[in-house]
Amino acid sequence: MTSKITGSCSFRAAAIIAIVFGLLTVFSGGSALFGGAETQEWVGNAVGFVLWFNFLSGFVYVAAGIGILLNRSWAARLSIALAVAITAVFAFFGWHVLAGGAFEMRTVGAMVLRAVVWIVIAVVVNRGDKTCVPKS
Repeated sequence: MTSKITGSCSFRAAAIIAIVFGLLTVFSGGSALFGGAETQEWVGNAVGFVLWFNFLSGFVYVAAGIGILLNRSWAARLSIALAVAITAVFAFFGWHVLAGGAFEMRTVGAMVLRAVVWIVIAVVVNRGDKTCVPKS
């Protein structure tokens, strides 16, 4: 027999992923934006608007994760907004690339990762299942 536990395993996982992902994003984006000459050399042809968006959105990831953890209704809407905003920035990045703008290939991978993570978080948080059924 299985019993239901108040609170969602998937909600908690989404919250933790959002918070950790946000902290890592702030750290990596901050390093890329404000780091020394060595860091700037490693950053290479980073696209400015993508770099700034990712850095600033990292703080929003953390806020969304905390909201999810605290089961705030605004956090569900924020997760959708983040997924949409990331996808839009990714589209503008694609436009930049197609127009011949310089870029780093790792930006493509990073944007795919961000989009997938936030689409999954938005789906999990907005699906309405707030139960955690442990394995028996």
